[in-house]
Amino acid sequence: MEEAKSEHVVLFPFMAQGHITPFLALAGLLASRHPNLAVTLVNTPFNIQTLTKSRATIPSSIRLRSLPFFPEEHGLPPAADNLAELPLLQFVTLFQASKSLQSAFEQLISDISEQDGRPPRYIVSDVFLTWTIDTARRFGSFHSIFITSGAYGTVVYSSMWKHLPHRSADCGDLFPLPDFPDVLIHRSQIPKHQLLADDASPWTVFLREQVSRFSETDAVLINTVEEAERKGLQMMRQMLPCSIWPIGPLISSAVPSMSSGGGEQIIQWLDSQPPASVLYISFGSQNTITASQMMELATGLEASGVRFVWVIRPPVGLDVKSEHKVEWLPEKFEERMRAQGRSLLVHGWAPQLEILSHPSTGAFLSHCGWNSVLESLNRGVPMLAWPLSADQFFNANMLEKELGVCVEVGRGNMESSMADRVVVERMVKAVMCGGEIGREMRRRVEEVRELMKAAWMEGVGSSLRGLSEFFRAGGDRRR
Repeated sequence: MEEAKSEHVVLFPFMAQGHITPFLALAGLLASRHPNLAVTLVNTPFNIQTLTKSRATIPSSIRLRSLPFFPEEHGLPPAADNLAELPLLQFVTLFQASKSLQSAFEQLISDISEQDGRPPRYIVSDVFLTWTIDTARRFGSFHSIFITSGAYGTVVYSSMWKHLPHRSADCGDLFPLPDFPDVLIHRSQIPKHQLLADDASPWTVFLREQVSRFSETDAVLINTVEEAERKGLQMMRQMLPCSIWPIGPLISSAVPSMSSGGGEQIIQWLDSQPPASVLYISFGSQNTITASQMMELATGLEASGVRFVWVIRPPVGLDVKSEHKVEWLPEKFEERMRAQGRSLLVHGWAPQLEILSHPSTGAFLSHCGWNSVLESLNRGVPMLAWPLSADQFFNANMLEKELGVCVEVGRGNMESSMADRVVVERMVKAVMCGGEIGREMRRRVEEVRELMKAAWMEGVGSSLRGLSEFFRAGGDRRR
């Protein structure tokens, strides 16, 4: 690894927490394993300010650099340079606006080149920022795309946008994926904005442009583990001509302090519960379900009799920061749960890593965003899936069919997406109440957890090897 010393790597995630978090974990990994490597993480002002507030949890050697960005110039609300600040329908506006960062990014790379006496050896960008390939070529830097999601989910999701196969006139509810005919897609796995998209829609145009440029990068780094995602990685290597190196699981410890959002009280409550008895429920930082689904989920949970911690947010169509309304849940539901002392509803933020690490947590009902998936697997916690958008449907499918660590309990959050209290009750009991399904899932998730540990074992770990090969390839490029 001597080639990496006294060199510079610039990391540029897209402006979304689900992307920034694994990039931050990658920055921390590079800083800890290669203390002489200069690591700069680049983003827009709002996101850099947010990271600066968490500076105590980020290695001091990581440089945070901001690029000027004015959301209102692109028809976005002021200070809305993160997907968490936007409704889904405006996501594509931020995607398109991100292209305006190119000139400022090139100036930043020029400044680094002047300060260091040479350009940064490595530029690692997000999948939604493929224009950085042009910047890397201009300065002679080794370019890599860092995929923050899983291999299988990324390949299927990319192929869906590439072909929009559901628009075929003879397409039924179940149809094959054109690039991989053995993969069958159900119409219920397609979110509304994609169902309505055609070849000229802004979503299609932007995402097809990104996918088409994947093959121009020098390499792909991906936040997964070779031994856990063999099929997905095989599919990705079939699609792309460049080297693909899994370097996961990368899980950032740079999270808000537990004193914010009542984290300490949640952990204290978990301390009083029996081992593996609590179901943790969260749909991620920017996802939620409909009001009718919320009612079905609550009713099924109560009927199951299982203890739970539910991070609850306003239903689809409302500002996630809105005040909670009692009519979204069964009458006096929260009061009954509080009186019984067996369940906890959390309005807002919760310390997810700490909850998943707690011995009282027995399973995770999740939207199957990839960061949540890795955190759950890394802590040996089986999952109940309720995917809502993007690659989440395909992550859930892989976790259930390939790894056997998950069962699906619900799907989607459109008007047509149904939730069934009876299914919720049955599946929660199956996983949490000592039955064969739950025992087998726990056995399988422990196997996956061990695979993830082994990926970073000195001398033999596949992710450690992937990172070494990345540095070696970058070093060979400069010679």
